[in-house]
Amino acid sequence: MIDLRSDTVTKPSQGMRKAIYEAEVGDDVFQEDPTINELQEYCCHLFKKEAALFVSSGVMGNQLCLRTVTEPGDEIICEKNAHIFNYESGSIAALSGVQLFPIEGIRGAMSPVEVEAAIRPTSAYYMPKTKVIAIENTHNRASGAILPMENIVALHAVAKKHNLFFHMDGARIWNASVATGISLETYGSYPDTMSVCFSKGLGAPAGSMILGSKAFIEKAFRIRKSWGGGMRQIGILAAAALYALRNNIERLKEDHEKAQMLTNFLSAHPHIDLQPENVQTNIVIFTPKKKTVDEIIEACKAKGLLLSTGTATSLRAITHLDVSFEQISRACKILEEVLE
Repeated sequence: MIDLRSDTVTKPSQGMRKAIYEAEVGDDVFQEDPTINELQEYCCHLFKKEAALFVSSGVMGNQLCLRTVTEPGDEIICEKNAHIFNYESGSIAALSGVQLFPIEGIRGAMSPVEVEAAIRPTSAYYMPKTKVIAIENTHNRASGAILPMENIVALHAVAKKHNLFFHMDGARIWNASVATGISLETYGSYPDTMSVCFSKGLGAPAGSMILGSKAFIEKAFRIRKSWGGGMRQIGILAAAALYALRNNIERLKEDHEKAQMLTNFLSAHPHIDLQPENVQTNIVIFTPKKKTVDEIIEACKAKGLLLSTGTATSLRAITHLDVSFEQISRACKILEEVLE
């Protein structure tokens, strides 16, 4: 099967498996796992942050960041199609007692003017307190769009002006860095808190990292424990993440090239609606004009191609390290057969 449902379906390579097998481990709840400690220090170096903490998933990463800097009754401004608003099971309300104020952006980028207008006045005791401005880079639901640096800078300025926390969901920040040439250090210099993921394009089996100040991480460490996140000898996963960071970042450009192959085919097809300029990294979201989403998914599956839904009316294909250029060519042929 050619699996384009997500870049989370990758399996550890032989090199990664060897790193897992040979990993030196200890008890991470006592902060004695040497491989976890090495990974956390390595991520601090990449993003030039004071401290870092390994967590089990991207959702835990985002939610732990937001819980650590808020109190029940607070409010977070985010983009309408953000992962924290659409794909995290309402965790912000359930775990933190916090609500979200969604703003519709353009390819995931919110207008700084609209964001500033949404900030609650501090004198309004009857309103929730705005506490965080949250962004997502790259933006999953916006077809892997990269937030323009000028937008990040402007939103950061709004956050600082109003004494708010600035959070980045950087699950696929690696893709943004490879595509733009902007360093991870530069991206890391703006958010107060950020979450980055190892189990998507980098190909590790699990895990994310949250980064911020030492005081922030100290508080997050306690909350992680209360959420069941003390995972003991977890260096086996840290070893996979370290291998991914050292071997699989630069190769992400291949995934972007594969996505462009799909985009070139789909954008030229008369039965598909897709603006090619919307595809900037490894996520291709397209809308069929004649057949339904379910019809196309089932027909493609019968021919050996797995796709997922983008929205109720769109399809999503995500390229990754376990799909070759030859398989992308085959995927285009399958899609052509199904669409006709």
